[in-house]
Amino acid sequence: MATTEKKWQNELVAYTLLVLGSALFAVGDVMFVNPYLMAPGGTYGLSNVFNTLWPWKISYYAICMDVPLLIIGTLILGPKFGFKTILSTILIFFFTWVLESVWGYNPLIHEGSIMAAADGTQTLVPIPHDGGFFRPDYFLNTMVAGLIYGIAIGMIFRSGATSGGSDIISMILHKYTKISLGTLVMIVDSCITLTTLIAFGDIRLPIYSIIIIVIEGKVIDLVVDGMKSYKTMFIVTDHPDEIRQYVVDELQRGATCLTGTGMYQGAERKMVYITLERSDMVKLRSALHHIDPEAFVNIMNSAEILGKGFKQLPKD
Repeated sequence: MATTEKKWQNELVAYTLLVLGSALFAVGDVMFVNPYLMAPGGTYGLSNVFNTLWPWKISYYAICMDVPLLIIGTLILGPKFGFKTILSTILIFFFTWVLESVWGYNPLIHEGSIMAAADGTQTLVPIPHDGGFFRPDYFLNTMVAGLIYGIAIGMIFRSGATSGGSDIISMILHKYTKISLGTLVMIVDSCITLTTLIAFGDIRLPIYSIIIIVIEGKVIDLVVDGMKSYKTMFIVTDHPDEIRQYVVDELQRGATCLTGTGMYQGAERKMVYITLERSDMVKLRSALHHIDPEAFVNIMNSAEILGKGFKQLPKD
């Protein structure tokens, strides 16, 4: 009974994240990205360009691309796209449609609009809700847009859904070209950002769009993996017992001791393999100066740690 209740709680949290993430994505696109004519990748980035060139709702353009891509992706790649990904596609479409129908395409961040007086002077006034010319604040808008996009997509990822959209194009190209998926995603998104330069002739637009993508990627990592930073240490030492004692007693962590052979002298050496949070890594590194000043230490960043004492292994 307790297991079933826990499962339902996890599902409730997942679908809450999915709904909130989809709504937040729509906010970022309609209120921050579209008014500044930017296209930070994805089908919605391309839809922003189409919406400006040929006025039609962003949501309509996006759904006309997302649905065929999901169908084509399923036919070519197999049933990789679960219910949550399909639901995310529908929810983002719905929230975007509601926002652009109610709010329009007015920017939330700006320095006001320009109103010409009878004597020819110009006065800075707040931008009206029904739109109009405005003085943009590209830098602040880009920072906020990247933050909102990152939080939104991070929440969607944490819910168990995938982004779908233009990423499906990258997955299909990956299947036939064997180029890494990360590289293909960058290529596809970069091509989409460049459409703003072609369409509007402003070099700032693709540059700001790329900045959004960079910020978005960093924020997604924080939302999905959390604030904790892990380090993996490989310690070649002649004093493994002393290191073990410090790790177990002082840090209250575990480690693995491996046996290896030095290539230079052919002598047998012990190597301690351990993964720690950054703060504990600093403590152990300082302690090694006293435990074994001759130790050889290799410290690496760890993108993700799964298993006992860290994040649970995924069930699916």
